[in-house]
Amino acid sequence: MLIAGYFKGQPTEFIVRYTSGRVRAEGPGLAFFYFKHNTQIVAVPTSSLDANFVFNEMTNNFQEVTIQGQLTYRIRDAKLAASLLNFTIDPARRAYLTHDPEKLAARITNVVRIETRGEIQKRSLEETLRDAQAIAAEVLRRLKGGADLPALGVELSSVYFLSTRPTPEVAKALEADYRETLLRKADEAVSARRGAAVDEERKIKEKQLKSDTALEDQRRTLILLQGENARQEAEARGRALELEAQYRARAAEAELNVFRTMQPRFLLAYALKELGQNAERLGNVTFTTDVLAGLLNENPKPPAAE
Repeated sequence: MLIAGYFKGQPTEFIVRYTSGRVRAEGPGLAFFYFKHNTQIVAVPTSSLDANFVFNEMTNNFQEVTIQGQLTYRIRDAKLAASLLNFTIDPARRAYLTHDPEKLAARITNVVRIETRGEIQKRSLEETLRDAQAIAAEVLRRLKGGADLPALGVELSSVYFLSTRPTPEVAKALEADYRETLLRKADEAVSARRGAAVDEERKIKEKQLKSDTALEDQRRTLILLQGENARQEAEARGRALELEAQYRARAAEAELNVFRTMQPRFLLAYALKELGQNAERLGNVTFTTDVLAGLLNENPKPPAAE
């Protein structure tokens, strides 16, 4: 049976070597030969460690809430931790001889629970469910500034609340209330959409009415313009007819002025001449004795020229 052995620590372990009850060597990651009968080896882990937790707390409106989360810690003062808990290991199996290392995580969890309880008791159930991460951040801040964890030789790196749940009965009630709120919002959205559709239809009708009104105004203006044009055209045509009539009257008067100075028998002779030139258009022409007598009478002297 071998009475000596060889031990090699890890870089993330603080090793304390005891021989016959006295400290012979200490430091991170030590490696050494030792006698098995009088040597004890303490290995304190200095790497980051995780611990899960679940606990129930009461809000200020007397509602129970379940907190499930995870914390990350590191043993900062290995000598202090080794003086409070037994980290002695079996070098052959590299296993702890007691359950003290597990107690450290439990003690840290209890400290976190106490701080969390103080924060939750300030809030209602709704505020706790809503501000879960803010509560975790506040717990971490207070523990970093407090003296509880340094007294254990530990520093806390993070605290996360992975789940914050009320009791099943309260959860159903909250779900029902939230469901009703969503349905009410959905109804309001439908009503708002219908109202918007009605307003849009009203705007369309107003635009159509304005368009029709504008068309009617344009049509009325066109009709008035056409009437005015027709009136002006009729007036122009009337003035033209009037001028034409005046011209014809003047021409006829000028033509008649030629015959005013002639004696009646000459006028009668001229008329018969005109009849003869247009004989093909006439039927029967009857001359009375008076007409013939006027023609057979001695021709008077023509009037002297003025």
